[in-house]
Amino acid sequence: MQLARVVGTVVSTQKTKLITGMKLLVVEPVDARTLQAAGKPLVAVDGVGAGEGEVVLYVTGSSSRLTERTKDRPVDATIMAIVDFVEVDGEQTFAK
Repeated sequence: MQLARVVGTVVSTQKTKLITGMKLLVVEPVDARTLQAAGKPLVAVDGVGAGEGEVVLYVTGSSSRLTERTKDRPVDATIMAIVDFVEVDGEQTFAK
């Protein structure tokens, strides 16, 4: 699992039937201590109703196909949690 911030959305009118109806979001990985950008943005299927600006947990690879919504679907990244707070070494670095 990795931390990211939702920075945008992707709209696609033509896509495979297996992902029709799934919301696609652009997420940017962030550092757990600073919540500053820490990687290249990527597109992830939203499995939990996340919105722009929220900090989320996402998974990639085969783990992204293990949720109820994404099982046996052609996805490589899935948002599977909206983060309420982050604590690192006893210090809270983020609170919703």
